Amino acid sequence: MLMLTPAQIKRALLLLVSFHILIISTSNYLVQLPFQIFGFHTTWGAFSFPFVYLATDLTVRIFGQQAARKIILRAMLPALVISYLMGVLFHQGSFQGGQALAEFNSFVFRIAFASFAAYLVGQLMDITVFAKLRQAKAWWVAPAASTIIGNLIDTLVFFGLAFYASTDQFMATHWPEIATVDYGFKLIVSLGLFLPVYGVLLKLLQERILRVDGENSTNTLA
Repeated sequence: MLMLTPAQIKRALLLLVSFHILIISTSNYLVQLPFQIFGFHTTWGAFSFPFVYLATDLTVRIFGQQAARKIILRAMLPALVISYLMGVLFHQGSFQGGQALAEFNSFVFRIAFASFAAYLVGQLMDITVFAKLRQAKAWWVAPAASTIIGNLIDTLVFFGLAFYASTDQFMATHWPEIATVDYGFKLIVSLGLFLPVYGVLLKLLQERILRVDGENSTNTLA
């Protein structure tokens, strides 16, 4: 782990919490937009959510398990609220207008709550697996294994809670197929793009953290 000042840690945690909330909210909107690829049903959310796991693995790598769990606890409630609001306002990709917020939407809330539960369980599993394997000789073993297991748990929990016996007949019928295909695409995105994205995020995070120290030093000298 890096030796960081309190200001650097605070800035890094704020950036990571914001990133988690952004990805979760965006994914909960995109999961409402199914499409077919090679004859299989999936959703656009399969291509965005894996980046949460990259952020979590980077957090464990740099700050340890405690900080990673703190991020999850701070991000999950705002993400639940924002996901519900976005889902109501932009239901199935169409803007519904502000008046849509006046009436409780149980379908959208079910998706948001399923995401809340899946995010909590999946991320905690990801942290546990990553922490146990982080000392492996090959750096990629821990993030790869945690991503595979975390995404599997997240996918099963989310689709089961969100769409089993759902009022949306299409999703109620096809959710097992969509969940399977989504998991496959999550692995492709996570593992296929893992190395460059992991490196870019790590470099960006370190630069943003260390910039705070440089600014503080400048202010002190001034």
